[in-house]
Amino acid sequence: MSRRSFLGGAAAVAASTVFAGPAGAAGRRGLSVSGDQFLLEGKPFQIVSGAIHYFRLRPEQWHDRLSRLKALGLNTVETYVAWNFHQPKPGRADFRGDRDLAAFIRLAGELGFQVIVRPSPYICAEWEFGGLPAWLLADRNMELRCADPAYLKAVDAWYDQLIPQLAPLEAQHGGPIVAAQIENEYGSYGNDTSYLAHLRDSLRSRGMTSLLFVADGASEFFMRFGELPATLEAGTGDGDPAPSIAALKAFRPGAPVMMAEYWDGWFDHWGEPHHTTDPRHTAAHVDQLLATGASVNLYLACGGTNYGFTAGANTSGPHYQPTVTSYDYDSPVGEAGDVGAKFTALQSVITKYTKQPLVPPPARSPRLPAQSVAPSGSVSLVDSLPALSTVVRSAQPVAMERVGQSTGLIHYRTTVQGPHSGPLSIHGLADRALVFADGVQLGILDRNRPDATLELKLEKPRTRLDVLVDTMGRVNYGPHLADRKGIDGWVAMNTQQKLFGWEIRPLPLDDLSRLRFSSVQPGAGPAFHRATALVAEPADGFVALPGWEKGVVWLNGFNLGRYWKIGPQQTLYAPKSLWRKGKNELVVLEMHHPGTAIEIRPEADLG
Repeated sequence: MSRRSFLGGAAAVAASTVFAGPAGAAGRRGLSVSGDQFLLEGKPFQIVSGAIHYFRLRPEQWHDRLSRLKALGLNTVETYVAWNFHQPKPGRADFRGDRDLAAFIRLAGELGFQVIVRPSPYICAEWEFGGLPAWLLADRNMELRCADPAYLKAVDAWYDQLIPQLAPLEAQHGGPIVAAQIENEYGSYGNDTSYLAHLRDSLRSRGMTSLLFVADGASEFFMRFGELPATLEAGTGDGDPAPSIAALKAFRPGAPVMMAEYWDGWFDHWGEPHHTTDPRHTAAHVDQLLATGASVNLYLACGGTNYGFTAGANTSGPHYQPTVTSYDYDSPVGEAGDVGAKFTALQSVITKYTKQPLVPPPARSPRLPAQSVAPSGSVSLVDSLPALSTVVRSAQPVAMERVGQSTGLIHYRTTVQGPHSGPLSIHGLADRALVFADGVQLGILDRNRPDATLELKLEKPRTRLDVLVDTMGRVNYGPHLADRKGIDGWVAMNTQQKLFGWEIRPLPLDDLSRLRFSSVQPGAGPAFHRATALVAEPADGFVALPGWEKGVVWLNGFNLGRYWKIGPQQTLYAPKSLWRKGKNELVVLEMHHPGTAIEIRPEADLG
């Protein structure tokens, strides 16, 4: 379930902050604690921070979005570090280009911010698998988020590459980093204190000297599970901050009060209403919090996008809830950089406490004019299988992690003897399967209806059975993190007769260059459709697909993310840096029935 429903509307989430180590000979003294105050360079400091995720932005946007947060009046920014963004496969991590974490942090420092980083292996964040890399799930014996030796070995190998990116940028070395996270909401997940201590010691032994924190629910139960010795508790929540402040003071009397996340908006799941919050109420509650002398980190201060297949999912009991592509979050700085009533209301409050001058944010980014383009070529996904993947043979279907795949779709094929008829069932499905017999679609099976079956009528001696599994994001919060994708079980006739002899094709869809489009329309069913949009001058735009049902969109080879007619999101954000002057290629993978046109719009429609 979501963090809000799990913790309660105004419930706090505690965060433990370990005292900083001694300052280095060079650089700054950094952030420390004295009684009930934070000190920065030895002077009282009220942290007024905002969350911004570099991995949900294009690098060309970093300066613009940070500048908007500067205009908001913040003195600090905070970001998670998404492990799977940097190390999607075992081996060397990638810190180049849009993954240049150090460049983002340096830029924040140049703009005058203190920086809080959250490099914990698990981040939640409504991000695919909570930031954990999917390849961990290939080891069925590995236990996540505990002192399991195999898991700790993977974490330590990751830290060997990550921490050298961060430690030189700490305040003690003259950099902007003043605090870093150990783990995230661990008290809501487990009770392995030795695991938390290992993470803390792993950061320290690799040179991190800043304040360290973790996040846990602000009740006695959750804080006791998540605390570490010599720690200071902070919190997260929304609404009236008074209950959170009271809980934190009761748990750590005489310590500074810090709301490590104050939720100023909320995220969306597919098929649910779009979430917004009242700007006046949000600003009033932040004012109430800061007036007590407490510190705060707005979550989010700047929205972003779950490009590609990076959106996560939640569960509510057995019900699976995939998150939409937009991570606008109704934050003061929106997904496309827009500011409005919430920005203005918060700016007037925040600058009162940070003493920052009241300055306007950068001008709104230009937008593309509206246009509509028709697909000029198509090719069915089934016909494209040889161009997109190679066959893996297996007696039983296996989950995509077992064949070295992290995200995308996965295709299974076998032959079934006939004549015969009876119900077909899939056990261990994640998340949504389109089933075909000799190319004719029988129907759809979904993980939210695990007992559903399809009637299979076999009139020939041999029938080709195809199962295309559409994945919608791994669970990022709660006890069901080990969310293996594809078919992690078996396919059966008459509920008990297992089907053997499978050809499996992983479909990560990270390279579409070998697709061969034709002017012949393939009809209903999974197919790629290509269109060309002419742009006089690149600018921000939004792609809409009226009349289409469900799928994925690529712009000039870049995966913009998933769309689904059930909403609430109806447009995909396509920032300026992805467009070219002149011709632009749009490719749409539509799983069901294509529309007749693709629209480019100047404004978003999030529901």
